[in-house]
Amino acid sequence: MFNNYKGFHLVQSYHDVRFMRKYHPSNAFTRVVKIAIVAFVTLLLWNMPAEWYGIQNLTVIQQRIIAIFAFATLMWVLEIVSSWATSVGIIVLMLLFCTDSGIAPMVNEEEVGKLLSYKGVMATFADPVIMLFIGGFVLAIAATKTGLDAQLAKVLLRPFGKRSEMVLLGFLLITGLFSMFVSNTATAAMMLTFLTPVFRQLPPEGKGRIALAMSIPVAANLGGMGTPIGTPPNTIALKYLNDPEGLNLGLGFGQWMMFMVPLVIVLLLMSWRILLKMFPFSQKTIELHIDGEMKHDAHSYIVIVTFFVTVALWLLDHLTGINSYTVAMIPFMVFALTGVINKRDLEQINWSVIWMVAGGFALGYGLNASGLAANAVESIPFGDFSPMLILLLGGAICYVLSNFISNSATAALLMPILAMVCGAMGDKLAPIGGTPTVLIGVAIAASSAMILPISTPPNALAYATGYVQQKDMSRMGLIMGVISMLLGFGLVYLMGITHVI
Repeated sequence: MFNNYKGFHLVQSYHDVRFMRKYHPSNAFTRVVKIAIVAFVTLLLWNMPAEWYGIQNLTVIQQRIIAIFAFATLMWVLEIVSSWATSVGIIVLMLLFCTDSGIAPMVNEEEVGKLLSYKGVMATFADPVIMLFIGGFVLAIAATKTGLDAQLAKVLLRPFGKRSEMVLLGFLLITGLFSMFVSNTATAAMMLTFLTPVFRQLPPEGKGRIALAMSIPVAANLGGMGTPIGTPPNTIALKYLNDPEGLNLGLGFGQWMMFMVPLVIVLLLMSWRILLKMFPFSQKTIELHIDGEMKHDAHSYIVIVTFFVTVALWLLDHLTGINSYTVAMIPFMVFALTGVINKRDLEQINWSVIWMVAGGFALGYGLNASGLAANAVESIPFGDFSPMLILLLGGAICYVLSNFISNSATAALLMPILAMVCGAMGDKLAPIGGTPTVLIGVAIAASSAMILPISTPPNALAYATGYVQQKDMSRMGLIMGVISMLLGFGLVYLMGITHVI
């Protein structure tokens, strides 16, 4: 969906930098060392005596899943290949060595223990949460294709007037709003494109350019918290919270927005004041000229109606009885049948994110379906752990990792483990609001990680404009990250102990 924006070159630059950082010829030796480390650790865990794990009744299949989990962790953290490629590797390794469709000598059930269903592993790619992702992508593609997003941006920014600080607030709030429903990367690319003529108006000696450029990644990262489809960690958390065979909380789209949107608004207002304090404008007024018009044809009106009907159904899911996953398929059907999107448009769906998430779901399926989670619960005294320690440790690990690797990969890695730990602790988590506090807290921590240009694509896009230095991004990212986690953890704690979720 990015190539519809004039700012596509920023997205392309970001991907080029990421590619060169990983695969530059000078890094060949480093990559070989990383591969050797992954292979050594994976094979060690795969083959070492089962009693060394300290888990009762550990089967060979369960031991293999532990090894595959370690493989996934190291591959994602070391970034030897793309995150989605690691996820494909996870799924294939599980199919070959842990399922009833695996290599015959390796999957004799009498010798290796209970096998996974190959259909169950493959079904992770068609999980209802995946459908939610696809519905969100399709909505974003249709909005971009018809120019609805640019038209909305123009209309919504107009009330903020010409005063520099109000223009900054406008970009923060509109970017935050868009990123609740559209990819953070696409939102950042579009909004930075709108800012290009504004940058030329501002004097180079002032800091207004920095404030405006920084506002886009900050708002895109924070805004993604607002809805379950705003960013992958949210959707991954929702899967484990609503899993019928797990917590089965039935947390709806509207419920999520009820407590997360106010948090996002507060954070955006705080970031506005902090940006003005750190990077004050020397020019008091700004003229906004936003190019781009919405097409006035049947397709555009279909997109407008469908967009608002879909959002309304998401918000009213508890009244209509239609869950958010089913609602996500409605725009897909409407746009396909009316010709709003075609087969070429489907190529713009971010399939790499979908594969990335599916690999994480496959790990979660393996932990539970193999009986490994149950064995670990019985063997490890999770009930003795401090609830606050679990919350703070989970959030801290997620925050640190998400600053250096994909927040989707971090969430996919941590969510199944934390869901298992929280399930084992049971009522012991009541003092902090229960399992939702931990899982939603981790999702918030993932969105709060924005201290480096490589932390998130919106950060990299803003850095690519040349107006933002890494030290400025680190200062602002650290301040807003800490504030976001403190307020976010406090909110979900409050919602948990009052039994709102």
